[in-house]
Amino acid sequence: MNDSQGQDQLSEKVLRKLGQLEQEIGRAVIGQRQVVRDATIALLAGGHVLVEGVPGLGKTLLVRSLAAAVGGVFNRVQFTPDLMPSDISGHIMFDRKSDSFRVRKGPVFCNFLLADEINRAPAKTQSALLEVMQEQQVTIEGQSFELDLPFLVLATQNPIEQEGTYPLPQAQLDRFLLKVFIDYPDIEEELQMVKQITCDAVADKLDVSSVKEVLQPEEILSLQRYTSKLEVDEQIVAYAVKIVRATRDWSGIESGSGPRGSISLLRAGRANAVLSGRRFVTPDDVKAVAPAVLRHRIKLSADLEIEGYQPDDVLKDILSNVEAPRV
Repeated sequence: MNDSQGQDQLSEKVLRKLGQLEQEIGRAVIGQRQVVRDATIALLAGGHVLVEGVPGLGKTLLVRSLAAAVGGVFNRVQFTPDLMPSDISGHIMFDRKSDSFRVRKGPVFCNFLLADEINRAPAKTQSALLEVMQEQQVTIEGQSFELDLPFLVLATQNPIEQEGTYPLPQAQLDRFLLKVFIDYPDIEEELQMVKQITCDAVADKLDVSSVKEVLQPEEILSLQRYTSKLEVDEQIVAYAVKIVRATRDWSGIESGSGPRGSISLLRAGRANAVLSGRRFVTPDDVKAVAPAVLRHRIKLSADLEIEGYQPDDVLKDILSNVEAPRV
């Protein structure tokens, strides 16, 4: 067997595993295919996801299903105005039985963390979580603790209930690899969902019992390494940089994306290529992930916001104007 054949077999094996992962999540999560795909992209790229959507659309179920499918530990934190940083990371406590101090680790010590309504907590608490996301370690009273990998944060914010919220600063939004929208299901999906939940079930319990474990956390780390080594032509790198630089002087954009946007485009583009069964990144991969990667990294001018424009509208114009390389 030559090297090319070996690489093809590896690529097929990776694609099969990821197909099984999305299929298992789909057993519990009805519809929301794009959100499932975006969560898988973030998982492969080692990034985090900010999800915007109204309550009751399956955000918790999505993360629980993902954790069940890869045999990972799932935790959920409901962000509130009185939530303290130590409620997330943990704290030192005195143990009377042993007559000594010990560390009580917080919910952040897991593989998959749902940070629900992250903009309900003040900036100090938000920054505690975002520091963990960036460093993948927690400092408690001067002691550093490494998190178990893989570590994925899926943070949610509600676009409707704006009272009592603390909007995430632009610098903190930049830490999320993707921002995705979770929308209402179509009528067929909603019918299927209602039937599935109300059949032989008491109350509205989120059921992930049908989700089978198809991957181990160690296999996810292997898939992340495979993704990070995917071939990227220099012209593709230049293309990603041109898109991001275009956001900085585009008419109607008050503040554009920083260099982390270019880095994130390539990371997410690699993951998209893997999910498409390729061992190389194309301009279409960059285009496909660009809205989710950049929509939270740009701020529109007040004039455009008043006229009802959204970041995606401007990004669509940018993508149509920045020439893609022919590779």
